[in-house]
Amino acid sequence: MPTFTALTTLPGKAAAEKLGAAMEALDPEPTGVGVFEVEDGSGLWEVGGYFTDPPDDTALTLLALAVGAKPFVISEVPETDWVAHVRRELAPVAAGRFFVYGSHDADQVPAGAEPLLIEAAMAFGTGHHGTTLGCLRALDRLADAGVVGQNVADIGCGTAVLAMAAARIWPNPVRASDIDAVAVDVARSNAAANGLEGRVLCLEAAGFDHPDLLAASPFDLVFANILKGPLIALAPDMARHLAPGGHAILSGILNEQADEVIGVYADVGINLVHREEIVDWTTLTLGRELP
Repeated sequence: MPTFTALTTLPGKAAAEKLGAAMEALDPEPTGVGVFEVEDGSGLWEVGGYFTDPPDDTALTLLALAVGAKPFVISEVPETDWVAHVRRELAPVAAGRFFVYGSHDADQVPAGAEPLLIEAAMAFGTGHHGTTLGCLRALDRLADAGVVGQNVADIGCGTAVLAMAAARIWPNPVRASDIDAVAVDVARSNAAANGLEGRVLCLEAAGFDHPDLLAASPFDLVFANILKGPLIALAPDMARHLAPGGHAILSGILNEQADEVIGVYADVGINLVHREEIVDWTTLTLGRELP
């Protein structure tokens, strides 16, 4: 059965949410509607719907005009086996000593590499995105510099690939938390698939708000590969839970947002050590000075 999409952009959250609500009343009705802020600093919002029957172009045009949106772009999405597609298109990724791969590429793991198995169905967090790749490279640089993380946390862990990388090279268990229960289940599955049960401790939590994280604090390394807004909101807690002399590896930051994040963290005593841009994304390695 074909699927159709209808997408538009417009300025302003309120107008975007109004348009999304209006789309839900269309006939034929969409199977789903999404309203998202475009993460490029433009202030635009994207509104889109999925349909199993061709959507009413005239009705969509009228809705767009009513809220000042651009005309909808309607497309038919071809039927695709996405897991098979990802397996074909996503080659293994090398990030310093780390090698991120799917089970279909198990025979390509180089001798001496630190292997991290992430199945193709879990496309984000495989290392192909500039944010994850940047974090793995940052970890590799710290390890090359002689840093040994004794107490590590991965906040907003997703697939837990960063937590697993730290657990591969350092002796103690790593705590991996995410606000989303599904992500925590995925993280546990990935840890098990990599033989890291008991070495990666997966927790459902918003930021550091979990008894196990609070009890383990302060940390000498914290990963937070999330987005600019949550990173800025996390800064005061990061200052409370990062040990003196510890490091934070932050990503999910568009290149043009990096200076703002650096400034916010400097204000709480956590300063820039290294920054790397990969395509549109910046990864920051920050350090808290010793007293």
